[in-house]
Amino acid sequence: MLPAGGRVLDLMSSWISHLPDGHSAPRVAGLGMNAAELERNPALSDWTVHDLNADPRLPFDDAEFDAVLIAVSVQYLRRPLEVFVEIARVLDEDGICIVSFSNRCFPAKAVRIWQGLDDAGHVQLAGAYFHYSGGFEPPQWHDRSPRPGAPPGTADPLYVVQARRKKADPASS
Repeated sequence: MLPAGGRVLDLMSSWISHLPDGHSAPRVAGLGMNAAELERNPALSDWTVHDLNADPRLPFDDAEFDAVLIAVSVQYLRRPLEVFVEIARVLDEDGICIVSFSNRCFPAKAVRIWQGLDDAGHVQLAGAYFHYSGGFEPPQWHDRSPRPGAPPGTADPLYVVQARRKKADPASS
């Protein structure tokens, strides 16, 4: 789903990015809370230290990215609608935001609503962030969990919720 040659923002990044093997992009910017971890991430072309829970504004220009990724971190956002409004702002027209998560989290860090939901509820909640932020087309979701027959305990379930930035209304221009 990542645009070939697109500019990518790895939001809530850390020491590793979860980009597909062989993916190349002219820019993979990371935004996270730990400078030492961001510096160790070999996938990043540049990085910024920023706590979205303290300030949900993204320190990037409008339409600066073709894709925004949130890998296994959405459950820690305390002001998700404000962050998703910002994601829509920094995405270029037809840009995509891809949110992936499992059923694992750090309970001391995850927001209470996340902890009270099951996997289906997590998918719905992530979809609601896209919907209620107002900046995205209807979200789609995918279950990328291991298939039946996989050795027990070898992998966690994996869910992806994604949406494209809403196109500008030509009548409002």
